[in-house]
Amino acid sequence: MGDRFRSATQLDDLPLHLIFEILTSGGLLGVMDLVCLELTNSTFRGTHGLVPHKLKSLVCGSHPIYVCLSYRAQEELLTRCAGNWKRILRYHTLLIKDSTVYSCGSSLCGVLGHGPETTQCVAFTPIKFPNHAHVTHVSASHNHAAFVTQSGEVFTCGDNSSFCCGHSDTSRPIFKPRLVEALKEVRCKQVAAGVSFTVFLTREGQVYTCGTSAHGQLGHGDTLDRPTPKLVEALVSVGPVVQIAAGPGYALAVTNDGTVYSFGSGTNFCLGHGEQHNELRPRPLQSFRRKGIHIVRVSAGDEHVVALDSNGYVYTWGKGYCGALGHGDEIDKTTPKLLSSLKTHLAVQDHHISQVSTGLYHSVVVTSRGRIFGFGDNERAQLSHDKLRACREPSEILVQEAAGGTLPP
Repeated sequence: MGDRFRSATQLDDLPLHLIFEILTSGGLLGVMDLVCLELTNSTFRGTHGLVPHKLKSLVCGSHPIYVCLSYRAQEELLTRCAGNWKRILRYHTLLIKDSTVYSCGSSLCGVLGHGPETTQCVAFTPIKFPNHAHVTHVSASHNHAAFVTQSGEVFTCGDNSSFCCGHSDTSRPIFKPRLVEALKEVRCKQVAAGVSFTVFLTREGQVYTCGTSAHGQLGHGDTLDRPTPKLVEALVSVGPVVQIAAGPGYALAVTNDGTVYSFGSGTNFCLGHGEQHNELRPRPLQSFRRKGIHIVRVSAGDEHVVALDSNGYVYTWGKGYCGALGHGDEIDKTTPKLLSSLKTHLAVQDHHISQVSTGLYHSVVVTSRGRIFGFGDNERAQLSHDKLRACREPSEILVQEAAGGTLPP
């Protein structure tokens, strides 16, 4: 009788819709509680036929915030967050000041780096590292973060269920920065966090990757996941790599001779080869090679890419939504195209671009004299213009100095 009773009360033996109804009734559990439940219990990670499969999970499809949206708003939200709308709950920012990393925002999977009891920080809070490590570089995605210290060690934290943190243990999130043991004898200088994968650049110019490789974004010639960092052998023979970047499902590497290599998902032409095929191994962008263009830096956005050459000229390619490419239209560019309007504008004033960065559907560049230009989506005033929905061509962003600083003291 006792055995029968215990078996009847097993969670997996109860109807899933009944379990979920009990958990969500009465408003006792909020959406953050439900997402935490999904992270720790595989039962709730699938749709089980109760909600459309595109919603990825019961949490996504059953929460009242999502259900109350209009059909059009639901579809737009799903498009923006790649079908997994709970990602919008994970807004966070990480920055470095004086070798100390600060984080703020919200996350249930450990990206904030302060331990399992901290899922939200309303102010920038310093992250504690073992042995008071001095951090020189940080990169974060929606569900994990990676850090490089002054000594070249790499630490990671966040959701490691896809191996993106480089640790073999995937049973639970990593809530505080943990040393990546597989790179313990390798000194790194940069990391790039994609969605469920990570790229590491060593001081010798070698590239390692780990995590999910459904599109070949790890660069090893296959679609096998890697639980710990593995050397990308195809890049060893092409010369030292000087910079890396990671999009959601693709990666970029720039070598010391100015060649750009891309691999992973070819969606939206982000690989820059004129086609949308996935690349399982790093492939050089021939359009730059043929013209003798020496690229020094790239920035990988969700659906577009920005590159900077040694003369300070900017090139863009990928999805042109909202003018994210800066060419005055919303047409996709299948291969890199020179941002001629910016070149002409700055040449008159003897400026050149020194930094480039991409957002979701917008881009920002900084000149050698500190002027800032942005182009693309401005629906939420991310380009600092209050009346324009989009800037299809580069427009200067004027920054007013605040009376008091907002960064950590």
